[in-house]
Amino acid sequence: MTFRRKLLLVFSVTVCVSVLAVTLLVSAVTRRAFDRSEDERTAGLVAQFQREFNHQGEGVVRRVEAVARSESVSRMAAALNRKPADDGPYFESAKTAGENAQLDFLEFIQSDGNIVSSAQWPAKFGYPETAIASLAASADQGPFLKQEELQQGTVLGLFAVRAVGAAENPIYVVGGRRLDKDFLASLDVLAGMRALLYQNRGERFSREMFVDPSVPNGDTKHPADKLQALIDAVRQSNQESAAIVHWSNNAAEDELFHAIPLMGPGHKNRPLLGILLIGNSRRAYVQLMRRIRFAALMAGGGGILLAILLSSWAAARVTRPVEQLAAAAREVGGGNWNVRVDATGHDELAQLADSFNHMTAELLAQRERLLQAERVAAWRELARRLAHELKNPLFPLQLTMENLIRARQQGPSSSSSGQAPSPDGSGHAMEQFDEVFRESARTLLAEIANLKEIINRFSDFARMPQPRLRSVQLNEVVRGASQLFRARFVAAEHSKIVCDLDLDPCLPPVSADPELMHRAISNLVLNAVDAMPQGGKLTLRTRANDGKVIIEVADSGAGLTPEECERIFTPYYTSKQHGTGLGLAIVQSVVSDHGGRIRVQSEPGHGTSFVVELPRNVNQELEQTAAGV
Repeated sequence: MTFRRKLLLVFSVTVCVSVLAVTLLVSAVTRRAFDRSEDERTAGLVAQFQREFNHQGEGVVRRVEAVARSESVSRMAAALNRKPADDGPYFESAKTAGENAQLDFLEFIQSDGNIVSSAQWPAKFGYPETAIASLAASADQGPFLKQEELQQGTVLGLFAVRAVGAAENPIYVVGGRRLDKDFLASLDVLAGMRALLYQNRGERFSREMFVDPSVPNGDTKHPADKLQALIDAVRQSNQESAAIVHWSNNAAEDELFHAIPLMGPGHKNRPLLGILLIGNSRRAYVQLMRRIRFAALMAGGGGILLAILLSSWAAARVTRPVEQLAAAAREVGGGNWNVRVDATGHDELAQLADSFNHMTAELLAQRERLLQAERVAAWRELARRLAHELKNPLFPLQLTMENLIRARQQGPSSSSSGQAPSPDGSGHAMEQFDEVFRESARTLLAEIANLKEIINRFSDFARMPQPRLRSVQLNEVVRGASQLFRARFVAAEHSKIVCDLDLDPCLPPVSADPELMHRAISNLVLNAVDAMPQGGKLTLRTRANDGKVIIEVADSGAGLTPEECERIFTPYYTSKQHGTGLGLAIVQSVVSDHGGRIRVQSEPGHGTSFVVELPRNVNQELEQTAAGV
């Protein structure tokens, strides 16, 4: 992955994470604020509903009081207090008064509890009222809940009791309204709210006990079962409770229900007669949250897109100079030290480009100084080597010439008497001179040949031929070099050298000059043999690795020091007593001309290993090397 892509990825991930974090934070804060507002609104609505419920109860009380203050009821109370009392004429009085007062329930009850008249169940005439434990205690009190027995069953109603007539034997007016669909529909509730009633009869939850104005009578598919858990919680605790009811998979249809227990009259052990359920729709909340999420997604998407565009521009702005610097660095690595990078602006990248240009200029200057220093050092080393190599044969040449001059001066022609020497003395002197002359001539010829050999060596190194490439099997070259020194391996028993050939049978051919490679490997083998004068083990190994062919020549000699390993390929450097220091320099030159490289691995006392790496496609490597030079 390129630096630009990494930078773009970092920018994009950073922006995405930031936008996501802000979105989640805003959503969480909005949700908490909305939940708090929703709780406050719901609490207000519940309080309002309770006030409306109490208002309906007060309406029942007013109607009952109106009936109690009516003239007909007052006359009835006065008549029933006279002896003997006859309640027969008042059999249907409750029905007429209930219809006029718009009450669903109305009964006139004597102080002893006997029913004088009943609007909801006329057949109760003359029977005692047992539903109300104390009529006197209920009189002049507020509205209360009571389960009323009817011919069809039991219903729940909101009742009030008032007394009429004499204080000793009053007539009690008991009136009320049904808590049914009509009652719930008459409640003034806000939009999004609704009221349900559960009549608590029996030990188990029953769907038939629900009163819901929004559901037609007889509808058995009403999903009231989802309210069972809330109702059971209220029935167990007799305390107000709340829960969110999920009617379907659509969250907009959810409702928050508050369940209010409706207790019967009394002070202790008041019975739970019903549960009033106030539902508050969460559609507005869900729609608001959806709009918030949609706005957050839109803002986040737009922010991410804008961030990607800006980060792309910023990444290109930052990475373009870096890419130029990388390309320039590759040019420098390839040998083109004249490359320059355009430096525009005054930021850190411009300073980096200026520093790079200054560095390449310094490298050029240092390279020139280094080349000059290397030339001077090479000529000095060459002069020193030549002086050393030529001094050795010149000294015996000088001695030989001095001996010839001395012998000539002591000959017969240099006699101090000026007389011709005797035949015997002159012959002996001539014989001595001839003997000295012959020995001197041999010495002169030998040293002149030595001088010629030295000159030929330096001449060969100076004019190394260019390789003539062709397909070569290096295993054959290695075998040929080992065969060349086989006689020397077994020259003497005490200095026997064991040669181990570890050649890769699948070694691919390479493009090389077989004569130059044979000369290079022979030099390495000769160097290894010279490193083991007391005998040892020579290992010749070949293998292929990662598109390269590797030749390894290892010996078990005394090894080299780190300083010797650093200078081993320097021309004219040698650690041998007799040597010109050109053998390994020639090997390095041959390997370099083939586009490869050579390295040495050695430790004192652990032998030495020379490793030669040659590319298979030598032509391409040579073209790249020539282009770099």
